[in-house]
Formats: sequence, structure tokens, C-alpha cells
Amino acid sequence: MAIVKKLARINMDRDSSHTEVECTYTVISGPEGEKYLQIDTYGSALRKIPGKKSQSIRFSPEAVAQLREIIDKEL
Repeated sequence: MAIVKKLARINMDRDSSHTEVECTYTVISGPEGEKYLQIDTYGSALRKIPGKKSQSIRFSPEAVAQLREIIDKEL
């Protein structure tokens, strides 16, 4: 599993199509009481094992704050 502490913007040369999947989130408390946002995605119907957890990414409190700024500014 990955823990993201900082987000960096890049520009993509081209956009590729993506398959729609199920997604869940949970808030996890760290040892010092800090809160992490974890997002999990699950295999699409086209995968060998549909519904199996595919990716898991955990955002640190600093990354969550940065993500809020990005959403407010960009979306």
C-alpha cells in the first residue's frame, strides 16, 4: 500500500480511457491521533477476479490538506 505525503502536478500529453470501478474510502487514525484518508478501488467486471481489491492509496494529513486546496482551485 502507498502512503501519499505530497502531490505534484504534471501535464499529460494525452488522455486514455478508464474503466468504471467500485470505490470505497475509510478514515484511519494514526498512532498520534492523526487521520489518514484511505481510498480503495476494486476490479472491474472485465478483470479476472471482478470485485477484488485492486488499488489502495492512503493520504497523509498533509496530502489531504493539499488535495483540498487542489479541489477548491481546480474543480
